[in-house]
Amino acid sequence: MGGAPGESCVRSAGGLSARLALRVYGFLCWALIPALRWRLRRRARTEPVYGQRVDERFGYYASEVLQSLRQGSGPRVWVHAVSLGETRAAGLLLTALRDAMPGVRVVLTHGTATGRAAGAALLRPGDVQLWQPWDTPGAVRRFLDACAPQMGLLIETEVWPNMVACCAQAGMPLYLVNARLSDVSLRAYQRAPWLSGPAFAALAGVWAQTDADAARLRALGAPVRGVAGNFKFDARPDAKQVEQGRLLRAALHKPVVMLASSREDEESQWLQAFQAVRADVPDCHWLLVPRHPQRFEGVADLLRSAGLSFARRSQHSALLEWVADPAEVWLGDSLGEMALYYSLADVALLGGSFAPLGGQNLIEAAACGCTVVMGPHTFNFSEVAERAVAAGAAVRVADMAQAIAAVAKLLDSDARQRHARAQDFAAGYGGAVARTVAALMALQPRLT
Repeated sequence: MGGAPGESCVRSAGGLSARLALRVYGFLCWALIPALRWRLRRRARTEPVYGQRVDERFGYYASEVLQSLRQGSGPRVWVHAVSLGETRAAGLLLTALRDAMPGVRVVLTHGTATGRAAGAALLRPGDVQLWQPWDTPGAVRRFLDACAPQMGLLIETEVWPNMVACCAQAGMPLYLVNARLSDVSLRAYQRAPWLSGPAFAALAGVWAQTDADAARLRALGAPVRGVAGNFKFDARPDAKQVEQGRLLRAALHKPVVMLASSREDEESQWLQAFQAVRADVPDCHWLLVPRHPQRFEGVADLLRSAGLSFARRSQHSALLEWVADPAEVWLGDSLGEMALYYSLADVALLGGSFAPLGGQNLIEAAACGCTVVMGPHTFNFSEVAERAVAAGAAVRVADMAQAIAAVAKLLDSDARQRHARAQDFAAGYGGAVARTVAALMALQPRLT
């Protein structure tokens, strides 16, 4: 367990009120360590990875990790990708960084099990994968001492006050890349300006996804150096999965409609709307893909209690066997197959947008040629959502009942045109990764 928070990282925050706020915040984070350990033990019951290497979260590392960190030469860059979406963006960034910085050694950190699982595939010899340090001065300082990165890159939204303050005091430039900030998040940060203001201001540089993101970040005092675009437009869906999905879709006699990356309560909303208008629901296959694996069983129980027959992807190793099942619903309870699901589907209802959660990334769906129906809550990707609607790659509705009505209308339209509009939209905004890496290399020429 980490020691009581020290003051060495606090001095860099600047201003009496800021220093006091950071000290109070650091004490609270330290006091919450027992609660964090309890929460990790509880989550480990269903997701064992949360019970592994727990001490890494407090800056204590196994001897083999320390030995690996001491080996090799070349610049070392820390990349923090908290969860699955950020880790996928990190994969694009790391490819470009390795081209620009031959011999670079990467320290890749995560906060979630899905992020860590996906990140393992991104490692190369000389790289190290760790849990994100809990945001106490002691844990962050031990992390920096052990890893000794020469540059840090936070992906999208991960700005922690002690993390930034300690990096600034150590003279290690910490950048926020592919940065996004919703109006909701801005208002939350502005409730504690003594804490958030110094944290954002102490970053070495920020590259935002959109002009609106840049404006919100500047309002917090962040040193925005440019608008580079969204890394996810540079992603290419898994070609094998895309081919499999399209072949299956072509072989089916009915279209497939997907509830994609659904979050808490959204399956219930879908079920209520589905049952209310069941006689008018389009003749199609329904595919439900919950966002988080720990919810797979709960969604299965929901379908079972509603009296709906369903076929689970996890129980069919052969794709043809799965889609041949005459069940009323297919349950996509697998990881790493979103490109397959989106390519199989004609239309996708966007998870996270029918509950006030801000929506999920719709770019992957578009890249697979799948038209998206969005609910009212897309504040996490507001500009991307607006562009998708303007391009004809997405439709916005007020609720799940309207979503099902929109599905019926979309399925009556020309499928080839729908798929082409979605793919054209996804292909039209690339280059964010290259722009970001070029800017970083201009600022950090000694690392090349």
